[in-house]
Amino acid sequence: MSSCPFAVMLAAAALLYTAAMSSPAATVTDSSVRDALAPGWLGLYPTDRFRLATGHCKYCLASKQALWYFNDDMLAVARGEAAGYAPRLRAQDDVKAWLAEGGGKPRDVPPPLLWIGSPHVAEGRLLPDGHLLRAGVAAPLPVALTPKLSTNRSYADASSLAFFADGEVKARGAMREDRFVIRTLWPKRYAMPAAAASQPLAAGETLESLVRAGHGGARSAYATRTLWRRDGGTQALPLAGKPVLAFVLNGAQGDDDEAYGGHFAVATGRFGMAGEWDDWLVNNFYSLASVSEKGIIASMLPMDAYMGDLNSGQAWYRPSYLLVAVLRDQRAPALYQEAISRVFNHFYRQDFHYRHASANCAGISVATLRTLGWDIPRLGGESPLKAAVALPYMALKEASLASGQSAYDYLKTERTELLPFAAFNTIGEDLLGRLAAGVGKVGLEAQLAADLEALLFVRMPQFPSSRAFGSDPVLSLREYQQRAPANRADWRIVPLAARPFPASLQDAGAPKEPRPPSAMATWIWAGVAIASAAAGLAGLVARVVNR
Repeated sequence: MSSCPFAVMLAAAALLYTAAMSSPAATVTDSSVRDALAPGWLGLYPTDRFRLATGHCKYCLASKQALWYFNDDMLAVARGEAAGYAPRLRAQDDVKAWLAEGGGKPRDVPPPLLWIGSPHVAEGRLLPDGHLLRAGVAAPLPVALTPKLSTNRSYADASSLAFFADGEVKARGAMREDRFVIRTLWPKRYAMPAAAASQPLAAGETLESLVRAGHGGARSAYATRTLWRRDGGTQALPLAGKPVLAFVLNGAQGDDDEAYGGHFAVATGRFGMAGEWDDWLVNNFYSLASVSEKGIIASMLPMDAYMGDLNSGQAWYRPSYLLVAVLRDQRAPALYQEAISRVFNHFYRQDFHYRHASANCAGISVATLRTLGWDIPRLGGESPLKAAVALPYMALKEASLASGQSAYDYLKTERTELLPFAAFNTIGEDLLGRLAAGVGKVGLEAQLAADLEALLFVRMPQFPSSRAFGSDPVLSLREYQQRAPANRADWRIVPLAARPFPASLQDAGAPKEPRPPSAMATWIWAGVAIASAAAGLAGLVARVVNR
C-alpha cells in the first residue's frame, strides 16, 4: 500500500464503505461529532422540524415518487405539516392558486423532504495524516473519504487536502467503527460575519465583469463584496441571524463541452451567529430522466452539500458566484421556499420534465419567481427569426425532427429562462436598480423592495482536485458556439444512463405537460410544406392539362 496519507484515507474508506454503509450508522459517543439534525437550522427552518429517514421511509409526508429517487440515501423529512401540491394543476398554476388563497403570504411550512446525505457532522482542522483535529479534544479523530463513484471522472487528491488544511472545515459524513467517513467538506473560513462598507460597481464595471474576472476565478481567492447597502454606512453591518434570498450561478466545467452554460439555483436561509451560510437551502433542479455520473439528484439540500459533496458538489468542478439579498424580514425567502417546494412536488411526480431548452434550472426557478409577482425584465429569445429557419434546416441536415425542434427552442426561449448567466445578470441588475430604489409593484418584488438591506457578491473558487479547472459560463448561444469544438464529433461528452420512471408511480390524472414552443412551429412548417406540395402539384396538373 502507498505510504501517501491521501491514499491511506481512500483505502480506509474503501474497506469501510461496502460493509458499513449497508448498516445503520454507529452510535455517536464522541461529543465532538454531532447528529446532522442537532439543534440548528436548515434554511429558514429549525432542525427539530425534521427527522432523519431514507428513501424507504414508510410514514413520511413526502410523496412516494419523491422518495423513490433516494433509496438508501439519508434524508431530512418533515415531522409535521409540510408544503403540499394540487395534483390536478400544473406546477405554476398550482403556485398561483396557492398564492391567491394565502393572500401572498407564506404559511410557515417546511419542504417535505431535504437531501442531507449524511447522518453526522464533525468540525475541526483536517490534517494531512488522515485525522481531524477538533477544538477542545486532545485525540485527533481518524477520518476517511467516501469512495469516488465509478462513473465520476475525477476526485479529491493531495491538492484538495492542502486546500482544506488552510483552516477549519465542516464535514458531513458518518461515524463508522473507529473513524469518521467524510462525504462533504466545507471551509469554515467562508463565513461572512459582517457586510463591509458598500463598494458599488465602478464605471465600466458590471456584474458580468465581476463573474468573468480571472477567466471566471476558478483559481482565484474566495472573495465577498458589498455592492449596495440601504443605510449607506461605512461601518461593518453585522449579518448574524439575517434572512437571505440568494441567487447561485455555477460556472462552466473544464472537461465537458455540454456544460459551458453553467448552472443556476436559488437559495434561502439566514446567516449563523458567526456569519455561517453552509446550512442555507439550495433548490437544485437537474434532469431526473438520467443518472448523473457525479451522483447529483435534483433536490432541496444544504449549501455545504450542494457545493462540497465529494462526488456531486458543484465547487469540485467549477467556480461559483452568489448574489445575496440580505433582508430585514424572512417573508420573501419563505414565500419562495414554500412555492418552490410545491414545484418540486410536481417535478418528482414527473408532472413536467426537465428540458434543457425550455424548462431547465434557470427556467424553472425564474418562472416561479415571476409567478410570485417579481416582474424580472425579459430579454426575449436570442434569435426568433433564426429559430424559424433552424427548425427545418437542422431537421433536414441531421435527418431528425427532434434536432430541428431543439434548435428552435434554444433560439426562441426567453434568455432569462434559458441561460443561467443571463438569469443571474438580469436578477442582479433589477435588485441593484429598481428594487434597491424601493420600486416594487406587488407580490414578491414589493416585499424585496421594502425589505432589502444589502446586496452582496460572493465569488467561490473551484476546489482543487484531479478535475480540470472550469471557467465563467457563457452568456449567449453564440458564445457557446465559439467555445465548443466546431465538429460535434470532437465534443467531450459524458454518457449518462437512463433512469426510467416506474409506471406504478405515474399518475394518469396528472395535467398534461405544456408543449415546448417548437411544437406549434412544427405544425406551421408542416402546413407550409403541405401547402407548397399542393401548389406544386396543382401547377404540374395545370401544365399537363394545358399541353
